[in-house]
Amino acid sequence: MLATLLDDVAPGRPPVSLAIGDPQGDVPAFVTEAIARHAKTFGTYPPINGTAEWREAAAGWLTRRFALPGIDPDKQVLPLNGTREGLFLAPFIVTPESKAGGRPVILLPNPFYQCYAAATLSCGAEPVFVRADMATGFLPDFTALPKTILERTTAAYICSPSNPEGACASEAYWRTLFALADQYDFTVFADECYADIYREKPPLGALHARGAPFERLLSFHSLSKRSGLPGLRSGIVAGDTKLMVKFRALRNYAGPQVPAPIIAASAAAWSDETHVAANRARYAERFAAAQRLLGNRAGFRLPEGGFFLWLEVGDGERAALKLWREGGIRVLPGAYMGRESEAGKPRTNPGFPYIRVALVNDLSTIMAALERMGEILSEGLS
Repeated sequence: MLATLLDDVAPGRPPVSLAIGDPQGDVPAFVTEAIARHAKTFGTYPPINGTAEWREAAAGWLTRRFALPGIDPDKQVLPLNGTREGLFLAPFIVTPESKAGGRPVILLPNPFYQCYAAATLSCGAEPVFVRADMATGFLPDFTALPKTILERTTAAYICSPSNPEGACASEAYWRTLFALADQYDFTVFADECYADIYREKPPLGALHARGAPFERLLSFHSLSKRSGLPGLRSGIVAGDTKLMVKFRALRNYAGPQVPAPIIAASAAAWSDETHVAANRARYAERFAAAQRLLGNRAGFRLPEGGFFLWLEVGDGERAALKLWREGGIRVLPGAYMGRESEAGKPRTNPGFPYIRVALVNDLSTIMAALERMGEILSEGLS
């Protein structure tokens, strides 16, 4: 959609992309060293559940990060070829042919990560988009849904810190959601890929809020965001033991194993916090710059977590076109991440008035782009 909007328009300045959440930066030396040390294992098929070293590292990180009494590394944790793989496969293990006499429903926040909708439709479920805007704290209020929808619900996706808004679920929010899941017998898919990128305090995790044995919960985590390693394609799914048995069985058929050198590098990354703190400090500098350069304009809001600005500009698509045409700045219209609640009425899309700005480039590039952006947006969208 963005290519359709911009590709036939010449950029007004040398292009810079702030449209994609693709972390830029140096790969930690210990990651490349681990891959090199284990390079010979590319010659053997790896186990579907990773190595004992990886399982201990993943479980150890989850325990430390979310203050858990413990989590079983052999029964409650699995590696993923990037978290998107797990988020896509998850509905296939919980979606029956019918529920409550009708087509099963999967709840999605609106706006949302597009993988959620693709997975929902692929497994035959009906997607129900639940508005997440300023009025709801930028998190979906699933409790407001009619009983007839909730009775057919088999799963709900929730992202915290949320993409694109950067909102973090509180313990009260998590507990309300889990109570609803217990009442209507559905599974919570907690996308927590941005959990280690935050402004002030670490976001509370779903595993902590739910507590062992993590019934009706699958929690997803990623080294793409935490460690700035999107090319490693390495993530975690953790949670309910019974669901994890099904997940492992499905991955034996549908999800290729994570290569052993990648598993070794991932174990090292989950075990190290120094590079993560440095990564977080770089994002803090970028957001501080954004606040200096854009903070005095209406529509600016500093997110609790994640690495996106969710800027209210009145009309995201018009703003994105203007920024590209006049400034060579590529951003994502918020409407491209959402759905209209009333067909044919674009303003009923909660993303309509926003643009998503990814602060993933180096600081000097970001500062130059944001300064240019502020100048262009101050002129209005005419």
